[in-house]
Amino acid sequence: MDFGIREENRKLLDRVAAMVRDEIEPLADEYEKEVATGDRWQFTDRQTEILESLKSKAKAQGLWNFWLTDSERGFGLTTVEYAYFAEEMGKTPLGAEVFNCAAPDTGNMEVFERYGSEAMKKQWLEPLLAGEIRSAYCMTEPDVASSDATNISMSCVLEGDEYVLNGEKWWASGAGDPRCKVYIVMVKTGGDEQPKHKRHSMIVVPAGAEGIEILRPMQVYGNDDAPHGHMHMRFTNVRVPKENLLLGEGRGFEIAQGRLGPGRIHHCMRAIGQAEAALELMCKRALEREAFGKPLAHLGANYDIIAECRMEIEQARLLCLKAAWYMDQGDARAAAPWISMIKTVAPRMALKSLTKLRRFSVHKGSVRIRLWQTNGPTCGPCVWPMARMRFTVVRSPAANCANTRSKSLTLFARSRIGTHRPLFRAYLLEILAALSWCKYPGVWGSAPSSRLEATGRHQDGKDPAGADPAQLILPVGTLRSIAVALTRPRRKLPER
Repeated sequence: MDFGIREENRKLLDRVAAMVRDEIEPLADEYEKEVATGDRWQFTDRQTEILESLKSKAKAQGLWNFWLTDSERGFGLTTVEYAYFAEEMGKTPLGAEVFNCAAPDTGNMEVFERYGSEAMKKQWLEPLLAGEIRSAYCMTEPDVASSDATNISMSCVLEGDEYVLNGEKWWASGAGDPRCKVYIVMVKTGGDEQPKHKRHSMIVVPAGAEGIEILRPMQVYGNDDAPHGHMHMRFTNVRVPKENLLLGEGRGFEIAQGRLGPGRIHHCMRAIGQAEAALELMCKRALEREAFGKPLAHLGANYDIIAECRMEIEQARLLCLKAAWYMDQGDARAAAPWISMIKTVAPRMALKSLTKLRRFSVHKGSVRIRLWQTNGPTCGPCVWPMARMRFTVVRSPAANCANTRSKSLTLFARSRIGTHRPLFRAYLLEILAALSWCKYPGVWGSAPSSRLEATGRHQDGKDPAGADPAQLILPVGTLRSIAVALTRPRRKLPER
């Protein structure tokens, strides 16, 4: 079982790593800030300049389309070798696209390469390989449990020389990009009398086809990932030529397995790259930041935290390479359990590394948390219906945090022992009681120069005695102490 990389490809990998480090990473923050300028779903001139200039440099240096592991169009990399490239690209959000190795395009290009007609390759594959357009893959549906893909229900009915599509898709990654010109869509073409895995097909749909409606961008913890986007879409009597069906009716799962196996390994190795970047930042922070007269690296269990991250990254990488090796043996069935394992292990490990990085960076600022009341049962003895809570992290000017630490701590202490204003004390205890009974410690972040703001109203929407809602500003250090207290076993709250 060989997890190595050939010498000529090692030199190629070094060139990719150098470009990621020296040219892409320095521009990533500027590119991200441009998203908030104007229309979030259109590229600004500066975004286009950054992205296209980097892509041109990569293409000019021959650093392009590494993902073609078994095609004459590629570099002849094995899946194991490409995994190392994916890791380097994963260290920055722009990395994969700069080298034309970004999802979902890589999987879609692979589908066109393996299963598409010559007309499809001419119309869609060639501009995708050149990085001129983007694509999306539409599979998941809102009305069925799509983790079991045999539930996919979008209808696709042949009428004459055209297929007619009706239904909804969501989490269509990349469909928000204005450069997205084509979708590959999983549809149901067979009836219930057919075997489960022979009922579905894949069809190519132009993004501008009549009857396609983008309903909304999906969000993950409030992030819409613009301008790439993961869209909720409706197809209403969308007509496409019957020649757009890939391979034939009932062969959707055959195509899906050929597409998804390598793609999962690519995602996992990019996640490992993210974890490596987080660990590097963690180590720099531990050596540069001092507390109690020592670098953070010399305090508490920080050595152990860093060591644990390193061990878990190495373990995840080896598991991913093993799954890649099985893919290279040409037996997708043998590779399947290893792919299932790594697609669980890699994101779990990456999230843990990012959480630890947050712990090292927590004193760079505070976090604003807003609590919205929603209808629902009251939580224990408190009067707020807090069955659901919503949190957002908001940047605010540095002046909002200036000189608030000692005053905030004093106000908090007084309110707990009942020596401060009754209204302030009442609101504070309501918030803490609701959080305690819901056992929801909140969200911590490292946005510089931010603050915490907790606001709320009683169930009837009115404040006691007509007063304004109380506001509480606390540094993150205090919030962490609150979180520790809130995660202890629930006990009866004191009467106030």
